[in-house]
Amino acid sequence: MDHFKSIIGRSPVFENVLRNAKMVSATDVTVLIKGATGTGKEVLATAIQKDSNRADKPYITINCAALAEGIVESELFGHRKGSFTGATTNQQGIFQAADGGTLFLDEINSLPMSIQAKLLRFLETGECLPVGETRPYNVDVRIIAATNMDLNEQIATGDFRQDLYFRLNVVPLELPALSERTDDIDNLVRHFISHYAREHAIDPPTFSRQALKRLRSYSWPGNIRELRNLCERLCILLSGRTIEPENLPSEFNTAPDAATTAEIRLPEHGLNLDMLQADLIHQALSRTNGNRSKSARLLGISRDTLLYRIQKYGLATQ
Repeated sequence: MDHFKSIIGRSPVFENVLRNAKMVSATDVTVLIKGATGTGKEVLATAIQKDSNRADKPYITINCAALAEGIVESELFGHRKGSFTGATTNQQGIFQAADGGTLFLDEINSLPMSIQAKLLRFLETGECLPVGETRPYNVDVRIIAATNMDLNEQIATGDFRQDLYFRLNVVPLELPALSERTDDIDNLVRHFISHYAREHAIDPPTFSRQALKRLRSYSWPGNIRELRNLCERLCILLSGRTIEPENLPSEFNTAPDAATTAEIRLPEHGLNLDMLQADLIHQALSRTNGNRSKSARLLGISRDTLLYRIQKYGLATQ
């Protein structure tokens, strides 16, 4: 079964990510999924695991930001009886529990530096050392990591190890923001509305063309998660009705659309699109003092896309 077919989205930028994810799912290579909050990083990680040769083996998902401070090392790698107050028995860690399978480390950027060193050791040798032990154990675990932060910025501030980043970043998969794949919004809306209508046993609402237009023109700071929550709310409150723009929350009715935004007209003599893109990138870099992540957000593109275009147009940055 192709588990990627169940993921909604066929815009070119998103299909490229799915195509790469499908290729790496057949291997044991370490994967780093990048993307803003709500873009579906866990959904993609789960599809990779289900499509892999480890599909019938343990699959453990860990939110690194939620690991209890002070016992992170014990939770991940286990501990020996008596190694610290409260350690009344030997305890296996999450890595040992995932032996033979896959471990998804979400918000990898939240790991303390000391744990980053032990994770690096595991990725290099397959060894894990429990707290209080002198001999490590070996496990066979595939790592899929995810982050909503720019790890290069965290490396620059000393909050993330560069050598660990290189080990994790064997195959990077960057999920685009929903604002970069607006062609998928109609299909996502149909999917979520149908799902929640069945879940709540109610008649699904329908969207007018103008309401869908408002959804496509919205910036979606919460990405797919925000769209999913909106669909559930509207499904419950407007069951069986036609949703018009005035039925949408206020933020959608203040968002600019084609009717309220000045139209950008193509000059009669035409233009050089490459020169226009290069100029806009130069303006964004100047406005952000060369900060590539902020520039990418200003331009509404991913950081990797910005880096590609900087190289393509030979733009020098500060």
